[in-house]
Amino acid sequence: MELRAGGWWLLCAAAALASCVRGDPASKSRSCSEVRQIYGAKGFSLSDVPQAEISGEHLRICPQGYTCCTNDMEENLANRSRAELEAALLDSSRALQATLAAQLRGFDDHFQHLLNDSERALQDTFPGAFGELYTQSAKAFRDLYTELRLYYRGANLHLEETLAEFWARLLERLFRQLHPQLLLPDDYLDCLGKQAEPLRPFGDTPRDLRLRATRAFVAARSFVQGLGVAGDVVRKVAQVPLGPECSRAVMKLLYCAHCLGVPGARPCPDYCRNVLKGCLANQADLDAEWRNLLDSMVLVTDKFWGPSGAENVIGNVHLWLAEAVNTLQDNRDSLTAKVIQGCGNPKVNPHGPGSEERQPRGKLALPDKLPTGTLEKLVSEAKAQLRDAQDFWISLPGTLCSERMAMSAASDDRCWNGMAKGRYLPEVMGDGLANQINNPEVEVDITKPDMTIRQQIMQLKIMTNRLRSAYNGEDADFQDASDDGSSSGSGDGCLDDTCGRRVNKKTSSSRTTLNHALPGQSEREGEKTGAAGCPQPCAALVVLLLALTLSAARPPWR
Repeated sequence: MELRAGGWWLLCAAAALASCVRGDPASKSRSCSEVRQIYGAKGFSLSDVPQAEISGEHLRICPQGYTCCTNDMEENLANRSRAELEAALLDSSRALQATLAAQLRGFDDHFQHLLNDSERALQDTFPGAFGELYTQSAKAFRDLYTELRLYYRGANLHLEETLAEFWARLLERLFRQLHPQLLLPDDYLDCLGKQAEPLRPFGDTPRDLRLRATRAFVAARSFVQGLGVAGDVVRKVAQVPLGPECSRAVMKLLYCAHCLGVPGARPCPDYCRNVLKGCLANQADLDAEWRNLLDSMVLVTDKFWGPSGAENVIGNVHLWLAEAVNTLQDNRDSLTAKVIQGCGNPKVNPHGPGSEERQPRGKLALPDKLPTGTLEKLVSEAKAQLRDAQDFWISLPGTLCSERMAMSAASDDRCWNGMAKGRYLPEVMGDGLANQINNPEVEVDITKPDMTIRQQIMQLKIMTNRLRSAYNGEDADFQDASDDGSSSGSGDGCLDDTCGRRVNKKTSSSRTTLNHALPGQSEREGEKTGAAGCPQPCAALVVLLLALTLSAARPPWR
């Protein structure tokens, strides 16, 4: 009886072993025609593609089941997947760069147009109104507009000092022209300059222009600079290369389904998001300072309006200049008396005209330039576009997954989860580098942030500080801190306390298992994973068969 039972188990084991070795009809090698078609459409040689599935022990990225991919195919597709993600990143970045560049051109053209119109109005009206009083001092006015342009374009000029020097030069020139009958040596003019503040020869105009111009020009300049910095940050970050772990994960996301013979399976939504959150973890760390920059830019646009706003001041500089010259002419006699009282009686110029001859006393009255509505339109569009761009860095993974990665519409049994067709079970990681410590798809070293991106974060901080100063009407003393992001010397560039948490990412406790395909697995994928795992069950059956054989051959215990 015992021998009979042993023989029965022996027959069962032999049958199972034969089935494993021979293969089930359903698990026979399938055709790779569909994979051949897709692979060839991407420009690769079809000579690389096997006609039917082969054993996948050679695969280094994809699951090692039966496969339609050779080693060369896997390498080609890995390179292609990396190039496709980098191209998608560049395309997304170019769209934002184009938006920011269009805004910059629009605002820059408008502000320069305002200043050019003001200078043109001065050149058209001052000669007729002031005669030689203007023409002999025209260079001082031209120099002022030149320096205003340089300041607006970011030159290292202190605007208050620039204006103060202009008024001092103008006073010397005009006082000489108003008194051609007097000899006015340099030391006398120096005394005149020292008396200028209490004498107020131009009235309140220099003070009014200084206060308003500083607020208007610093707001316009910092806003346009902010647009330029934002565009540069996007451009430089888009050029940051993807790491090798990201490249492997993207290959697995996009093309391992092809290798396993299910090219129609699209990536599960959460699977795709985890891959790209890991790949773009450093980029997501831009989010906080990026939002601060855009918020500050929106705030600064409030300084474009009102009596000290860019629209009113930049386009009407010539009105303050005209008022200043009018005031000087009106107060000529009282001013002269006070200067003589403070600096002494100058000598008479023997070659000059007589004291009874005076320069013509023209008077210029110009209307304020009315706003055209151009700036209002520019600001309205910019506010909307800047608010839309606030989520750019943290929304990149979701945007790329939905628009460029052919992501499945839902996470169900039919989507690709990295191992097979089936539901994706791991949770979606948070945004940023520190949140990728347990990312199940991309091995991310959170202690080594990308230094290019850290430098760009520093640039955002610096520009935000400039904008906040501009909002308060202050001309901040800006410094170039392009190297600040890499000054630690350690090479880590860690923030907060993340450097103290060095984790061995290869330990099982720090990573979620990747075998998340089993629930809801389709019959075909079940056959594939069964085939891929055949060597272990078959070896067990061989051992079982030998044990039963020995047991059957042994005489029974009595």
